[in-house]
Amino acid sequence: MAMDPSLITVQQLLGVPDDLEKLLNAPTRSYMRDTKAMASTPVDVKEYPNSYVFIIDMPGLKSNDIKVQVEDENVLNISGERKRNEKEEEGEVKYIRMERRVGKFMRKFTLPADCNLEAISAACQDGVLTVTVPKLPPPEPKKPKTIEVKIG
Repeated sequence: MAMDPSLITVQQLLGVPDDLEKLLNAPTRSYMRDTKAMASTPVDVKEYPNSYVFIIDMPGLKSNDIKVQVEDENVLNISGERKRNEKEEEGEVKYIRMERRVGKFMRKFTLPADCNLEAISAACQDGVLTVTVPKLPPPEPKKPKTIEVKIG
């Protein structure tokens, strides 16, 4: 598809070369790192007759480092941040190998319509977060309505 030569972009008006334009609009390293962490936070999801259960390993995190929210009426959002020890950030420690992930994490799940959003609970024990989303009872089948037939 050919571009209309009469259309001029702001970058062209400012004289920004195409290569520089790509660099200016490239995602930042921290964004890429956070996006990767979001996508790679493993979660087990189980369905029981009366609930859905989300299980996430979160070793070393305290409850105030973890957020569990429901947004847009049906999206379960589990997020938080794992930080390094403050002494390590001051430069007292030299890492030989660093494999444990630090930084932000987030996972979002669209909940089914049969969820009781008012009764969601979350508990963190031994480094494992368990979020329980109870199911609403199924609606009772509608009974047929009898209409009286009048004469006349």
